[in-house]
Amino acid sequence: MTTTESALPLVVTKLFKGVVYREGDEKLWQSLTELSAQARDHVAVLGLELVLDDTEGYAFLRSRPDADPDLPRLIPRRQLTFHVSLLLALLRARLAEFDQQNSETRLIMTAEEIGDMVSVFLPESSNEARILDQLAANIKKVTELGFLRKLRGTEATYEVARILKAYVDAQWLEEFDARLADYRTALGGEKS
Repeated sequence: MTTTESALPLVVTKLFKGVVYREGDEKLWQSLTELSAQARDHVAVLGLELVLDDTEGYAFLRSRPDADPDLPRLIPRRQLTFHVSLLLALLRARLAEFDQQNSETRLIMTAEEIGDMVSVFLPESSNEARILDQLAANIKKVTELGFLRKLRGTEATYEVARILKAYVDAQWLEEFDARLADYRTALGGEKS
């Protein structure tokens, strides 16, 4: 067994623990790219697939859509609140806009900019402190999910993680747009 092949258990274990980023561990990333075929075969037995985006520098595991339905889910699904889903959809749209207009790779946003982006979709309220608390909780949740990364040494500045593109795809956005239309209709009904 070569040194690279002996790294397979470490690579697969790190993938089971969460997203692997190239910038987080160059040596691990090198092993992952060299062993990607073996890692794919290894996790396929468990009903999983390896998603590896070398351009963006991330890799993760997800359940295969064609996996045996009798197999227990190893990668849990997370139920998201409407407000967290809204934040993810808006961040994804902002990332697409950023990619079209900039040659830079890092989208940096402050909590205030995120709040401004979300506020357009929230109902009017006289309790601004409650809205700010809810926004802070939603940003915290999105950060915990790995789609925002708080920048060190800053009070409330975040980098939008490029992995968001893999999770929030066109189908997800289409489904969310339908829910958003229902939400707007409901809000309109409350105001009458």
